[in-house]
Amino acid sequence: MAIGERIKFFRVLRGMTQKGLGALIGFSDATADVRVAQYESGTRKPKEKYVENLANALDVSPLALDVPDIDSYYGLMHTLFACEDIYGLKADRVDGTLCITLDKSNSNYSAMFDMINKWQCEAEKLVNGEISKEEYDQWRYTYPEVEAKRTRESLDEMRAKK
Repeated sequence: MAIGERIKFFRVLRGMTQKGLGALIGFSDATADVRVAQYESGTRKPKEKYVENLANALDVSPLALDVPDIDSYYGLMHTLFACEDIYGLKADRVDGTLCITLDKSNSNYSAMFDMINKWQCEAEKLVNGEISKEEYDQWRYTYPEVEAKRTRESLDEMRAKK
């Protein structure tokens, strides 16, 4: 999905207008809606400083905006192939069910395991009713910053107990 589509997705999710979002990131009232419309349509790609501003205004990680182009099944497959090469993800079958697994011999295994494990834990909280869909989505859209914040808070709690 292109960055413009992600901007629009989050803008609509947050109930914002193009003009409102444009104004939040620093565009004048005269150009705010036009610039955001250009980003969303793909006629213009936001510069890096604007990606950061957009992410802040939309309360998401900049990484949530600039995802690989997965608009087609073939594009998605090539993204998965790249993930196999770089991160050790691979297609597999477990008990007859098609799934994606991590290759333990890959040098990125430990980091990938930790990240995917955190994802699975949040997904499990959703399934168990411990968090709402909105809370789950907020976790996904602010990852990895939300995990860094949790780590800092946990360290602060441990220090306070000493």
